[in-house]
Amino acid sequence: GMGALEAMVVAGIISFALIAVFMISVYKLPGVVAVISLAGQVAGTLAFVSGYFGFKDSSILTIPGIAGIILSVGMAVDANVLIFERFKEEVKRGKTLRSAMDSGFGRAIVTILDSNLTTIMAAAVLFYLGTGPIKGFAVTLALGTLLSMFTAVTVTKFLLRFLIYSNITKSPFLFGARAPKAKEEVAK
Repeated sequence: GMGALEAMVVAGIISFALIAVFMISVYKLPGVVAVISLAGQVAGTLAFVSGYFGFKDSSILTIPGIAGIILSVGMAVDANVLIFERFKEEVKRGKTLRSAMDSGFGRAIVTILDSNLTTIMAAAVLFYLGTGPIKGFAVTLALGTLLSMFTAVTVTKFLLRFLIYSNITKSPFLFGARAPKAKEEVAK
């Protein structure tokens, strides 16, 4: 029991660290923003489960509950990857960082909502039909997915907008994208 719970916590920490390394190495500055958003999502989920907000009593975090949190982090990573890939595509098309960010979020939002709402519906069915640990998994999965939508769509967008609009850098490379090639090079 306790050994498995401790192993699951260690696995969650290691997986979060690997995700952080991946996001930062592939997406640079947006990857750092994604890691901050992911940390906020995990902290929010744990705060809710622990009863920190006061409108719900604290719960015991079980192995299925931790699995639900880890899976919801995966959903958040998926949302950030969708946004950042759309962002990179827009930069390659020659858009400025500002317009690429707005277009990237706009193009990714429908896919993010679709995948997250599907996950929330599955969690609702698991909660309704399940018992004990299955309900704990469903609660943490649904809560984590709702928080991932919030962090990906609002927190990530706010932080990226701040970085881009404050003109800290104008280099597309620091945003994980490459500037479009010059017209002469494209023609060759």
